[in-house]
Amino acid sequence: MSDHLDRGKSLRIGVDTGGTFTDISLYDPATEELHVWKVSSTTADPSEAIADGVKDGLDAYGHDAGDVVYFGHGTTVATNALIQGRIARTGMITTAGFRDVIEIRRQMRPELYDLQMEKPEVLARRDRRHEVRERVNFDGSIRVPISEEEVREVIARLKDQKVEAIAIGFLFAYLMPEHEALVKRLVAEEMPEVFVCTSAEVAPEYREFERFSTTVVNAALGPVMQGYLDRLKPRLEAHGISPRPHLTQSNGGVISAQEAANFPVRTVLSGPAAGVAGALEIGRAAGIEDIITFDMGGTSSDVALIDKGRPQLATDAEVHGHPIKVPMLDIHAVGAGGGSIANVDGGGHLKVGPDSAGAVPGPVCYGKGNEQPTVTDANVVLQVLNPTHLLGGRMEIDQQKAKAAIARLADRLGLGVMETAQGIISVVTANMAKAIRVISVERGYDPRDYVLMAFGGAGPVHAARLARELEIRRVLVPRNPGILCSMGLLLTDLKAYFSAGRMTPLRPESAASVQNDFSGLQRQADDWFDREGIVAADRSVTRTADLRYHGQAFELSVDCPEGEVDERFLDELRSRFEAAHRQVYGYISSDEAISIIALRLVATGRVPKARLKIHPPATGPVSDAVIGSRYVWLPEAGSFVACPLYDRAKLAPGHVVPGPAIVEQMDSTTLVLPGQSATVDAVLNLLLEEND
Repeated sequence: MSDHLDRGKSLRIGVDTGGTFTDISLYDPATEELHVWKVSSTTADPSEAIADGVKDGLDAYGHDAGDVVYFGHGTTVATNALIQGRIARTGMITTAGFRDVIEIRRQMRPELYDLQMEKPEVLARRDRRHEVRERVNFDGSIRVPISEEEVREVIARLKDQKVEAIAIGFLFAYLMPEHEALVKRLVAEEMPEVFVCTSAEVAPEYREFERFSTTVVNAALGPVMQGYLDRLKPRLEAHGISPRPHLTQSNGGVISAQEAANFPVRTVLSGPAAGVAGALEIGRAAGIEDIITFDMGGTSSDVALIDKGRPQLATDAEVHGHPIKVPMLDIHAVGAGGGSIANVDGGGHLKVGPDSAGAVPGPVCYGKGNEQPTVTDANVVLQVLNPTHLLGGRMEIDQQKAKAAIARLADRLGLGVMETAQGIISVVTANMAKAIRVISVERGYDPRDYVLMAFGGAGPVHAARLARELEIRRVLVPRNPGILCSMGLLLTDLKAYFSAGRMTPLRPESAASVQNDFSGLQRQADDWFDREGIVAADRSVTRTADLRYHGQAFELSVDCPEGEVDERFLDELRSRFEAAHRQVYGYISSDEAISIIALRLVATGRVPKARLKIHPPATGPVSDAVIGSRYVWLPEAGSFVACPLYDRAKLAPGHVVPGPAIVEQMDSTTLVLPGQSATVDAVLNLLLEEND
């Protein structure tokens, strides 16, 4: 087993970089103690805040850098690079006649009636996309052989164009990848300094547009991610932190820094995915399997659904207008965070987000130059948030500046200051409720059957109102909600996804072919296990298949039965597909032929993880946790109401906090509304419930 998995060493660190704050979790398996730290993000180079924040956190809790055995990291580097256009100068080599596939797209308008809509800029400009004569048939046979001489001529043109990255995408390469592999080898010979990737490596699946798009995105992000990791590692080493970083993938698993550098497209939802992974483990510890996660940070809110202990996965997504075909958690994001700016739209109505004040300058109350009111400013004015400081006293804020900014907005709306502040909260709540309906109601799930798990710095502030909007009766707030994404890095295993695009009919004579394909995926998984140093006892795999009725345009992914692929296996696969089809579409077609579009295998390498400590029951009354009182504006009363303040650190299992109340801690604030009560469970979660 490699050094980062050495079970004899101690301190494990998880870091999540957000748009406003960088969150740090430090876990010592020897004592089972979890410590948290939070610093402002450095948007120009996130590695600065990470390295300095980890050093500060180690010093604050009396740890030595030499004790660190594992460093996990959730990052927004790939996502921000796409959004901001800070990508590598990218070229593409493709099959003759298919140069414009990534620009023509699917010829479908995302917004049917938006005449001003503009397609996102193609990451590989047309003059940097070059064709070579080669052709593979739909069955994987070679129709037109590839010419090495012609490939070298194309590479020479790309060299003259000074590209920094090259994407290679050929037609049907997922069935016959040898042509792409040849071109990659020649590029490495002629341009060894250039990042290069092939579609068969990045997304070996059906649909050339999505496959080419994913490959181009991966290439464009390659030098960006490599440069970031090259800056992060020496900064950590300068503080004495030597373990090589591991990064969260969009699917919730963790991969090595080298894998992330080769396949940065797998990390576009890195941070939010870590939060879902953490929520899954905390839900298990609390005995809750049906969860809607609600992660509200400074810039956005991310929501996902966990059904019967399993998070929902998507194999197709779109990030900033670019289709990406890699397995990822089905996370829906909306521009509704603590830093979301409130304004008046063209119709004279209050609008909140998606524009954000970010970390710099941040909300008005930070006093760093922003004059546009944000969601955080509204909560400060309403006094749901502490009106003098945040982060447990480490960050002073200015309520008067926030009040003045909201007063200017109130004048434009013709409302009072408190009504406007509460209006901002109501609008952002509606935006978040809409996001949750996308991943629940629109997928065939009733949100009332689930527990809302609130985390992120701003999640517990808004969770109670959001739950009432959706008629959800229970809200779970983890012990450290503001840093759950970083904590999720300490609660999850190493994980890799492998896939094989196919067009195979689901019938008995296909059993041998399907078995052969799964065997090939298993060999890829075994190679990955070996590279990551995972011993046999810590290895496990699961299999899924994407299926659809013949002629359908979209597939459904279903779990495969255990065992060898035989007639029984295929019959059970059909039954599972029909059950999934009925749930999503409301019907099945028993006589229709079914096709297998892709086979997938998930490889999981178990690693030492943080344990959620069971705490003894409270020995004193809940009143011992009261640290004061604050007047909070509550629309239910139409005025300020005196609410007791509770110190989260003083709450113990069995304590019950009646609403209205405010529970404060360093990394977040929880609002308990009138008519609700919050109970502390054995792992120090707060469970908010409506009083009957």
